Amino acid sequence: MAAAREELQKDLEEVKELLTKATRKRLRDVLMTEKHKLELEIKNQPPPKPKDVAEEDKSLLGGYTVKINNYGWDQSDKFIKIYISLNGVQKLPAENVQVNFTERSFDLLVKNLNGKNYTMTFNNLLKPISVEGSSRKIKTDTVLVMCRKKREEKWECLTQVEKESKEKEKAAYDTSDPSEGLMNLLKKMYAEGDDEMKRTINKAWVESREKQSKGDIPMDI
Repeated sequence: MAAAREELQKDLEEVKELLTKATRKRLRDVLMTEKHKLELEIKNQPPPKPKDVAEEDKSLLGGYTVKINNYGWDQSDKFIKIYISLNGVQKLPAENVQVNFTERSFDLLVKNLNGKNYTMTFNNLLKPISVEGSSRKIKTDTVLVMCRKKREEKWECLTQVEKESKEKEKAAYDTSDPSEGLMNLLKKMYAEGDDEMKRTINKAWVESREKQSKGDIPMDI
């Protein structure tokens, strides 16, 4: 869009230059018509879209940028509180610690802390927050992000993704059949375990099959 506006401006400048040299009335009339047409097109062009502040700040950053993955959180009736530990952050100018909020997300940017920049992004918050009521506080070695809840209700987790993950895990092991629940648990342990864990589970499985075949236990694990 900006490129199109720039091209129209160049055309207009060239038409203006030709007007200063044209002496024939017919040619001047044609050039004047074109000049008015170009001026109208430029006027009707949408204004340049302001560059996102966070993206602009990131593009101007120098040095190494670190993505923050560790945090703690709790909540009150009105706020979700996210605690991010950053040594020495209280020594930075206030403008070096920026948080941009939307109704379901926030971006944290900490600039030039001990020669590094730090970023954290939370998308798909579990419930909507108030952009105007949210803020950040700088404490000793800690940034506190305060997300104001739109409704005063308890959040079971921070994001929609976390909620869906918990629901899937609960569904996998919440069964009326105890043996089925145990089997699911063993499968999960086997899939996620190391070689020693897999050997242990295999051994237990073989032993349980042997006991079952001998009639020592009535049901399979």
